[in-house]
Amino acid sequence: MNPKELPIYELYSLLAAALETQNRMVIEAPTGSGKSTQVPQMVLDCGAAGPGEVVVLQPRRLAARLLAKRVAFERGEPLGGEVGYQVRMESALSARTQIRYVTEGILLRQFLSDPQLLGVSAIIFDEFHERHMYGDITLARALQLQLTRPDLKIIVMSATLDAGPLREYLKPCCELKSEGRTFPVHISYAKKRIDFRQQPVWDAAADAFEQAIESGAEGDVLVFMPGGYEISRTVEAIRSRRCAREFAVLPLHGELPVQDQDAAVGACDRRKVVVSTNVAETSITIDGVRLVIDSGLARMARYDPNRGIDTLLIERISRASADQRAGRAGRTAPGVCIRLWTEKEHLARPQQELPEILRHDLAEVVLTLKAGGVEDVEHFNWLEPPDPKSLARTLTLLTDLGALDHAGVLTAVGRKMVQFPMHPRYARMLLAGEEYGCVRQACLIAALTQGRSILQRNQGTKTHDHRDDLLGEDDVSDFKQLMRAWQFADKNNYHPEVCAKLGVNGAAARQVKPLYNHFLSMAENEGLTINDRAPIDEDLQKCILLAFSDQVAKRRDVGTLHCEVVHGRTGDLDRESVVRDSVLVVAAEIREIEGRDLNVRLNWCTAISEVWLDELFPEDIEEKSAAVFDPVQKRVVTKHSKSFRGLELHARMKQEVDSQRAAEIIAEEVLAGRLELYKWDDQVEHWIARVNCLAEGCPDYGIPAIDEEARRAMVQEICLGAVCRRDLKDRSVWKTVKSWLAPAQLEMIDKQAPERITLPSGFNAKVRYETGQPPVISATIQKLYDLNEVPRIGFGQIPVVVEALAPNQRPQQKTQDMKSFWNNAYPLLKKELKGRYPKHEWR
Repeated sequence: MNPKELPIYELYSLLAAALETQNRMVIEAPTGSGKSTQVPQMVLDCGAAGPGEVVVLQPRRLAARLLAKRVAFERGEPLGGEVGYQVRMESALSARTQIRYVTEGILLRQFLSDPQLLGVSAIIFDEFHERHMYGDITLARALQLQLTRPDLKIIVMSATLDAGPLREYLKPCCELKSEGRTFPVHISYAKKRIDFRQQPVWDAAADAFEQAIESGAEGDVLVFMPGGYEISRTVEAIRSRRCAREFAVLPLHGELPVQDQDAAVGACDRRKVVVSTNVAETSITIDGVRLVIDSGLARMARYDPNRGIDTLLIERISRASADQRAGRAGRTAPGVCIRLWTEKEHLARPQQELPEILRHDLAEVVLTLKAGGVEDVEHFNWLEPPDPKSLARTLTLLTDLGALDHAGVLTAVGRKMVQFPMHPRYARMLLAGEEYGCVRQACLIAALTQGRSILQRNQGTKTHDHRDDLLGEDDVSDFKQLMRAWQFADKNNYHPEVCAKLGVNGAAARQVKPLYNHFLSMAENEGLTINDRAPIDEDLQKCILLAFSDQVAKRRDVGTLHCEVVHGRTGDLDRESVVRDSVLVVAAEIREIEGRDLNVRLNWCTAISEVWLDELFPEDIEEKSAAVFDPVQKRVVTKHSKSFRGLELHARMKQEVDSQRAAEIIAEEVLAGRLELYKWDDQVEHWIARVNCLAEGCPDYGIPAIDEEARRAMVQEICLGAVCRRDLKDRSVWKTVKSWLAPAQLEMIDKQAPERITLPSGFNAKVRYETGQPPVISATIQKLYDLNEVPRIGFGQIPVVVEALAPNQRPQQKTQDMKSFWNNAYPLLKKELKGRYPKHEWR
């Protein structure tokens, strides 16, 4: 197809005219309309970019490279000439490049070295509906830059957009919309739920493919799978089917060699099946597809709080993503989409994905913003602000790592850390590696923590003994054992059987190698010294400590794995940790135990020394003396303690205490119910309730209420001179409590808040008092005869609640209106009770 025949070209004249007078634009165009390849060319060709560069932000590396290659081809240019691309650790650019496809983090980091983006005339945000975090942040920075560079054009593109909030965020802006030209797509759902634990997703997809082909499905086939492993298994499963013999079955994902990626999206001399990640959902168009088989799954980027890194977890996609995938079948002709889930399941899926800013770790992006001059990140111009608690945790982490000072200002260490395009933890580790001569080891540790653990758990004593025999025992760090295990696997070419003897996952170990080399290259590019000498244990331990200082833990005692962790957390050391006998450790992984708040499991631990905390974090060490209650001795003591970020390292107790402070502490223990004033009994509480009843019911008489503050003052006075539980045994209470009132007020309590009231029947009813409630008397119905008005206390201002009892003393009715009781309630009660109690008087 001639590119100028694509639906998006209908907007060319509108776009060119709008960019002459406006510098912000939103373009909504469906998948397959050509916006990703044509809009950058339209901006360049209409002259809106002038001599400057058009930068196109793409969420995925694969899409950036393939789109750049396609546009270069359309313009008759070699890739890297007029059209190029730049992704992390890979680029094809030249001085002639005017259209540059980049991944989103690239441009945000360019703001650090070139805050004015000199030479950039237009920024195009593609697939913005996916709401990637770096796209959101880069858009905010671009809008900020536009205040001083009004010549900068900003274009936001998407297949589907909730344009309202974006329009408000970008206003004033121009909006263009292309309807596209799509054909109808028939959606087919699974008849019943498919359990992928029973039937692997690749087998379910192969079955769907076989049924569709045998039913006469036409055109090429696009199968969506969540990741590289599932793609390879799906390719194998489809190739094994007889009906696939006439097809080229090809994988497509970002980790493939370039030639394999090109083969998947390029022309083919026969029908083909492309098994792809969600990169083919919107960014890349594969011509000829008329059948889509959708697993409904994707590897979703989320923050893993266990290790402090972003991970890709397999999750169900949203309905919006499913619609995007289905649309791929109707680009050139009517098509079919087979969904491997039921229609009922579909309706239960969320409409949209949650924006990354709400589900990602913010540490790297906040550090980048700080380095770019954004001092107040809380009030940054977010399109959608992150959760305040998440942002606060991020700032605390960056402070713990030394990237920010306690005022939130970027430090010299932070400026160095931001040069590494990786999570700040590992940037800090690499810098520490330079200081302690263990950059190589730091790179390997960083690589080992990014994916699955290469050491399999619960392998039994025999495997552990064999591992120790071959690798050597260690009591310094789990990472030393982990590194030796990886080196063993690497030396043996990751052979599954050889690795399994040591409980090593060979496949996971193989995935570490490219990451390790990537981190080594990154360190070398930043000028770090990489040597081959083995560092001493202490240097490696300090290097790890500097990267995970927010996860320092101390065992409570030698007989337990239970630990206290900085910032008020608790947790248990991994039973298989080589440092499980150490008192003070730092954990590289913290995993929450399900169902328990703030209780965690500590993995990948390294033994550390208290001396190193003094040396490396002097500002975070606090020494103090304070009077406290010792629950073991049941007494107040003076505690001299040393702590690190709230984690108590050690403490000494002395019995010399200030008597006034001791009384306050003993009183707090009494008020909290942990100590008992033996003579503060129910009679005292009843008297206090009488006082409060009169104070509330007769405010004009000046009776002071006994509230919590008054109780505290009374208890403190009673506890004066007491330092331990034993001292409370014979403490007098009544004298202090009654001293709250003057003698005349005490007399008033006795008369106006009496303990008993005599009824007309002669019965002396006890008055029950409860603070905040009206007083109550209880009596059997027979003892209430001739009581025509409820009694009143407190100078006649406080009516008493009358509780009528059956002869068996069980409550029947409460009232403050005796006339209504005798006229309405009593006849019914009499009818019910007289037969059961015939010997009692019933008037």
